[in-house]
Amino acid sequence: MLKDSKAFSSFSVDDIEKAKDFYQNTLGLEVKTINVGIDMLQIHTTGNNPIMVYPKDDHKPATFTVLNFPVDDLEKAVDELIARGVTFEQYDWGDMKTDEKGIMRGNGYGPDIAWLSDPAGNIIGVMTKDK
Repeated sequence: MLKDSKAFSSFSVDDIEKAKDFYQNTLGLEVKTINVGIDMLQIHTTGNNPIMVYPKDDHKPATFTVLNFPVDDLEKAVDELIARGVTFEQYDWGDMKTDEKGIMRGNGYGPDIAWLSDPAGNIIGVMTKDK
């Protein structure tokens, strides 16, 4: 029943205008505002249904990654985002530790990945694309 459905993600933010500015201008994504009684955002990425972002008065940031962006060159993507003012998270989970740029090198645990937070505190991953 659901296996052929083109699923999409949605998550909340506390300030829809700050979110729009961040996703559109800082991350460089195509973002559209839609109104369904309230203003919501649609983030468009290649080949996917739009990601829905909605305002929530009592928003609490997710404590997990809500969105991942696979990229061909993680080092280049991180450098470009740092140049745009993005600060990457720093983690130290024993063998899984981020470097000075905020990149966790797979070390056998998965792809290389760097995490950042949007203005609402939601965690976003930028990771190496599966080849």
